[in-house]
Amino acid sequence: MYWLGIDIGTGSSRALLVNDKGAIVAGVTAAHEEIHMEKPMWAEQRPEDWWGAAQKAIREVLAKAGATGAAVKAVGMSGQMHGLVMLDENDAVIRPSLIWCDQRSQAQVDWINGHVGKEKVLECIANPVLTGFTLPKLLWVRDHEPANYARMRKMLLPKDYVRFMLTGEYATEVSDASGTALFDVVRRRWSYELAEAVGVDKSVLPDCYESSEVSGRISAAAAAATGLLEGTPVVGGGGDQAASAVGNGIVEPGIVSCTIGTSGVVFAHMEKVAYDPAGRVHTFCHAVTGKWHVMGVTQGAGLSLQWFRNQLMPGVPYDALTAEAAGAMAGSQGLFWLPYLMGERTPHLDATARGGFVGLTARHTRADLIRAVIEGISYSLADCLEIIEGMGVAVESVRVSGGGAQSAFWRQLLADIFAKKAVTLETQEGSAHGAALLALAGQTGASVVDICRMAVHEVESLSPRAAEAKMYQAGHAVYQALYPALKPVYAMIDGLEG
Repeated sequence: MYWLGIDIGTGSSRALLVNDKGAIVAGVTAAHEEIHMEKPMWAEQRPEDWWGAAQKAIREVLAKAGATGAAVKAVGMSGQMHGLVMLDENDAVIRPSLIWCDQRSQAQVDWINGHVGKEKVLECIANPVLTGFTLPKLLWVRDHEPANYARMRKMLLPKDYVRFMLTGEYATEVSDASGTALFDVVRRRWSYELAEAVGVDKSVLPDCYESSEVSGRISAAAAAATGLLEGTPVVGGGGDQAASAVGNGIVEPGIVSCTIGTSGVVFAHMEKVAYDPAGRVHTFCHAVTGKWHVMGVTQGAGLSLQWFRNQLMPGVPYDALTAEAAGAMAGSQGLFWLPYLMGERTPHLDATARGGFVGLTARHTRADLIRAVIEGISYSLADCLEIIEGMGVAVESVRVSGGGAQSAFWRQLLADIFAKKAVTLETQEGSAHGAALLALAGQTGASVVDICRMAVHEVESLSPRAAEAKMYQAGHAVYQALYPALKPVYAMIDGLEG
């Protein structure tokens, strides 16, 4: 017997099978098309491409495991958060999805805050509205593409479009819905009050479930397309960060994770709702029933290193980049990288922020540049951790995962910059693993906490080095001084682009 996790990421979709102990049996990744960026700070993908990749990954993971669809007892969903998928009356996709890193909707954020009021927004959804969230994207379409908006009959998130294609159900779950800016995080339900205030018809919102609750079953058409068995239950699942947290065992107090993918996230479990009054971090419903989480987000984490490689060292493996960076001096000889390639969320909430090197001199080498990029990403993640600790979350160690965590050099650097132990887990699967564990919990009735205690195991712990930690503490102070100094310049640049 197997349980299937499906993760609809930014760059690819992954299908992962686990057994009844939560151990990984087989996994397959199918790539997506490149993000389409028609203008600076715009980012779109085709939902149909996600579905095509998901079908391919599901068929191939079954073949890899030598299994039939009948062996899969339940399916869990995960995926990139905040993306806007609009369906018409025939369930056809109306336009490409504005995805999580799209920053075009600042005017709509300003309108919501002015029309509804920032305090009322916090009362309704326990978070400020950000350009990255779904509601401003929807209002951008209403303002700029009224014909498309008028055709919309249902709004879905990325993983939930794939769920629709698998089950025929318009459904989501609490963790992903929390990032729409239309969800009452405290009461774990849609905020019809806010929807009415901004003129969004509540009928466009999908049904919402807890993450381990069954949300639908595999349809006959999906069974034919994927090889799964018709009638197989599909649980709610989780947004990529909540699902990754389940995969990393961040389902109890005191355990914190740092995931470095295209974006970077520092994530902590909470038994009760609490939020940062300044809105620098997000408080969302967790994939654990009745629990919450707080997370800080660096928009351009792995994206920064990907950009550097693609533009300046095309085709070079990431392992070669980190090996070269390891040969440079800690601190990169006073060179700093600001990872604001897609604006920033934590701690600045600024869609106009721009990336760049500061402190460049003629003596700097390519190794310094690479190391500065990695250090800049890590400083930004340390900003997230600092705010979360300031909310009273106890942090003794940080479980690191994602692409960045594949590098022993980067793991040690995180330990030094965080001044915390950096812990590695037996599996680095994250979101897809978490989705599969949620399917296991939902189908067997076991608690998510018990499932994680059984399935998630630590294998390495790196302690911070005293000299490096002290140096990076000073470097972090310089890094934190750069954004305030450059903020007026970002506004000037934004004016030039407009």
